[in-house]
Amino acid sequence: MSSSLLRLTRRALLLCALPLLAAQAGAQAWPARTIKLVVPFPPGGPTDTASRIVGQRLAERLKQPVVVENRPGASGAIAAAQVAKMPGDGYTLMMLATPTLLAPHMYRKVGYDPLKDFVPVASVYDLPIVMVVNPTLMPEVTDVQTLIAHVKAHPGAISYTTSGTGSFGHLSMELLKQLGHFDMQHVAYKGGVPAITDTIGGQVPMMYADLVAALPHIKSGKLRAIAVGSPQRVSVLPEVKTVAEQGFKGFDAVSWGGLLAPPGTPKEVVDRVSQEVGAILADKGVQETLVKSGAIANFQPPQQMAARMKGDDEKWGKVIRDKNLMEQ
Repeated sequence: MSSSLLRLTRRALLLCALPLLAAQAGAQAWPARTIKLVVPFPPGGPTDTASRIVGQRLAERLKQPVVVENRPGASGAIAAAQVAKMPGDGYTLMMLATPTLLAPHMYRKVGYDPLKDFVPVASVYDLPIVMVVNPTLMPEVTDVQTLIAHVKAHPGAISYTTSGTGSFGHLSMELLKQLGHFDMQHVAYKGGVPAITDTIGGQVPMMYADLVAALPHIKSGKLRAIAVGSPQRVSVLPEVKTVAEQGFKGFDAVSWGGLLAPPGTPKEVVDRVSQEVGAILADKGVQETLVKSGAIANFQPPQQMAARMKGDDEKWGKVIRDKNLMEQ
């Protein structure tokens, strides 16, 4: 082979190799710029709080800024539909929460399928929900069984409230009503704060509430906690029994959150973020900070998170269909 032909051959090989070398360099360089963490709820709520705690620690570990961006609306469906169409380049994440997972069952044409249009990265937190009563209006109600007895003794007269139609508290209470063969009228509010305010004020006698919102009022005595929906008792209310302990074996109603990425996000990026989140949530300080906000750290890697999403989608989707809760 002549020297000129050899040079041409080497040049051709180099040109062919350049895209591969560039791709490898790009993959090795991640993260090279700011990562956006989309929160599909307003600032100040449990999903936002958990996102900011994890986002700050993730930025420290990845040595790149992680910017939290709130995009509330339609139980998180607006943000999810947008994130599902974003580039899968590793620079966009979203904090999924249970209402966003279930929104396709509640609303028509949300624009995304949570099981198909995202890549699960890591579950982050559990958000226990708690049944609370106004102790002045219901002095005799101290647990689930006395609640059911009270409701049955006053047919059609007892109502309960939650943060809204289709909220996780609403779905959980509808499931319990079905299992316990009793009925209460649902009074839907637009948000947990006004619902709790009216429960304390006596306009509604009981509420199925997010623990993070109800905890200060439970501690002050304005509300009485009679059960938690999680399979295990929660550390901040160790004396309050679970629903499962009170005659409903296997009852499991836990709202939760976890990180998702747009489709096409490289596996090595997903695995790296998942690994870092696992390390963050193993930190006792982070666990304590989350508990103070009413959430419990619960890390699960991508495959386990995907299985949890599928299980909850099927379980709570059935409740929504059975109760005809989809908005018309």
